[in-house]
Amino acid sequence: MDCEARIKEIKQSFRLMMDGAVAKSMREKGMDYSLNWGATLPRLRQMADEIVSSESQHPSPLYTLAIALWKENVRECKILATMIMPPEEMPAEVCDIWMEQIASQEIAEQAAFNLWQHLPYAPEKAFQWIASDNDMQQLCGFHTLTRLFMQNREMNERGINEFLDQALAAVSGGSMAVRKAAMQSIRRFAELGLVYERMAKSSLKTINLELF
Repeated sequence: MDCEARIKEIKQSFRLMMDGAVAKSMREKGMDYSLNWGATLPRLRQMADEIVSSESQHPSPLYTLAIALWKENVRECKILATMIMPPEEMPAEVCDIWMEQIASQEIAEQAAFNLWQHLPYAPEKAFQWIASDNDMQQLCGFHTLTRLFMQNREMNERGINEFLDQALAAVSGGSMAVRKAAMQSIRRFAELGLVYERMAKSSLKTINLELF
């Protein structure tokens, strides 16, 4: 089965996952997709695992399939793409293109959780994104750094200063989603150790905020 046929088969399978209540709730929350079947994330994760496990039986590699899925303006296709894209095979230029095309908070969060944090160049991209004036990029940047901190990934002094400066700026302004993501990232940064906790508390004190 070629890539086009697999995409068609995958899209048809979404009908079996259709959840009108979930789709309606998303629309009410402002998640406006061209097509949204309302499939739950656990069901999509199960499908992604099945696609990955059956890769050897198909001529189209996961990278090619992920690229094709991302091009579909369908919620479930985009989330699946972030789940099956091999991070070690994703060029930085393709990452940039996907980042520019993210139009919803849900996709930004799923991309950070499923894919961005695993990229070999994740820290560089995360710092690039948190310095952007684009809400979606900032959201991805802070969510990615949060996941990296959870992996106990530390940074040098310059990186620490840049992170805290950008995080404080985001907490002080921007969208509610970005503020929450930045604050969550600061909390995870503080969990790296006592020195980090003291730096986080000291930084937040300058804008009259507490860590916990």
